[in-house]
Amino acid sequence: MARPVVALLSDFGTTDHYAGTMKAVVLGVCPDVTLVDIGHDVPPHDILGGALDLAACYRYFPSGTVFLVVVDPGVGSARRGIAAEAGDYRFVAPDNGVLTAVFKESPPRKVVELTERKYARPTVSRTFEGRDRFAPAAGWLAKGIALASLGRAVTDYRRIDIPEPEITPEGIAGVVLRVDRFGNCITNIERRSVEKLAHGAGLAITAGGHGIPRLVSTYDEAQGDDPCALFGSTDHLEVAVQAASAAARLGLSRGSPVTVTRAAVP
Repeated sequence: MARPVVALLSDFGTTDHYAGTMKAVVLGVCPDVTLVDIGHDVPPHDILGGALDLAACYRYFPSGTVFLVVVDPGVGSARRGIAAEAGDYRFVAPDNGVLTAVFKESPPRKVVELTERKYARPTVSRTFEGRDRFAPAAGWLAKGIALASLGRAVTDYRRIDIPEPEITPEGIAGVVLRVDRFGNCITNIERRSVEKLAHGAGLAITAGGHGIPRLVSTYDEAQGDDPCALFGSTDHLEVAVQAASAAARLGLSRGSPVTVTRAAVP
């Protein structure tokens, strides 16, 4: 039988003890678990960033993986903790919308509020629920308890707004959703929308008012310092500069406008 997997995503960083302490709590509940760090460098309090990072990777994990997601600006408040079953996976997170992008792709079969105290630590800190409420719940799920054991079912879980592109016969108007550590600007414009728009014609792309001269297949195809566009690993349009930061070069950030139109015939 395969070992259970718990994958962790947070905004805790790696300078402090927080991420390691959550791992210790999971191991205390389920000693034979395999722990995987998705990452702990989500920008502090960035719920949308956490939602997008989770959606980009969760489907590549083994069936049955438990995702422990703690990006929680409302820690200690009245916001709920939840656990969910969606697709072939289970998720433990604050009820603040950080699971929105996953739920859009894989509508949850069941969502429960974390109300059963025996599956939390005896004392729950108002400033570190990741340790005292979420990590124990993830450990117990990995150990094999049913989701329903963690608390009562809920249907009014929170979602956040994730910008959608505006698509017309004339073009696509989207935005930058995230900037990765290389300075590549990932948009909300999907490959299939661009291919449908092009239909064999040329395309004109702008980002933050800057013309993007080329649509390429790889970063290496970009010429010199010129910005380029390409479809990244999530099949969304990216704006990039080869071996440099497109965000810094073009002054782009989350929310910067990106447009794709059919190129005018000379």
